[in-house]
Amino acid sequence: MTLEIDRVTKRFGRTLALDELSFSVPRGRIFGFLGANGAGKTTTMRVCLGILHADAGQARWDGVATTDLPRRTFGYLPEERGLYPRMTVIDQLVYFARLYGEPAAAARTNARYWLERFRIPDYADRRAEELSKGNQQKVQFIAAILHGPDVLLMDEPFTGLDPVNLSLLRDAFVELRDSGRTIIFSTHQMEAAEALCESLAIVDHGRLVAGGTLRDLKRTSRARTVRLGIEGEILPTWLAGIDGVAAVRPAAGFTELELRAGTEPRDVLAAALARGAMVSHFEIAEPSLEAIFIELVGRSPDAEDEPVDPVDREDAA
Repeated sequence: MTLEIDRVTKRFGRTLALDELSFSVPRGRIFGFLGANGAGKTTTMRVCLGILHADAGQARWDGVATTDLPRRTFGYLPEERGLYPRMTVIDQLVYFARLYGEPAAAARTNARYWLERFRIPDYADRRAEELSKGNQQKVQFIAAILHGPDVLLMDEPFTGLDPVNLSLLRDAFVELRDSGRTIIFSTHQMEAAEALCESLAIVDHGRLVAGGTLRDLKRTSRARTVRLGIEGEILPTWLAGIDGVAAVRPAAGFTELELRAGTEPRDVLAAALARGAMVSHFEIAEPSLEAIFIELVGRSPDAEDEPVDPVDREDAA
């Protein structure tokens, strides 16, 4: 089974949100759907779910239009909070599961299992408004999976999570993948995407700019990463001033430099030595996913696309 996005086009007034977008996601994969704000990620997910209707093209699961499939085929975690603030956690988890046809007793048992997994079993009888944003996000994730969907669509699932909870959610992704679920998520956190994604699609202005496995994208990328160790300096900020260096970040025992396209690593090394630096480590590494994204899109994942009409801003995101 495969989720296919086949030449999907969607307009909001004068704004072209999706421009014949096409890609496919094999069953049982963790798939990253990446793009800057406004690139068309949320619109694509809503077309898959039938919340929005495409102007042209089609989304299909195993060859069948997603709009013709039972709603329980899909689980959806929206970026916006969707919990009832004054309803207890356990009651609304059971309520959401029953909307998909799950028996109340089974839903309650599964809900308590996942609350335990996410280390919030004591919050079952609390109202949602009493929880932190991070814990509300975990409850919303549970609500999206209780009915056992084949495909899980998640829009910025890591928002509001600290490192511990981020790790718990990553583990849940792997568990669901291993049970045969297909997981598609958008995120601005490139490190999380790089750690989880088996394949991905990068979109810009509603069009696919790259897709495939992370390994293939790294192999074909022209982006370059250099790791430099400078004796006596933990993070030599002056490295950012070397011509051709796009970004500098600390790493374990050295500094990572993202190079601009066309910059040779040996030229960066020569510039550091010319400054009198005592270079103890020099390595040309695979480019990070963030470096590949910037190479292909021309800006960071946190950048905004061109503004759209205010009434269309949410849907075009």
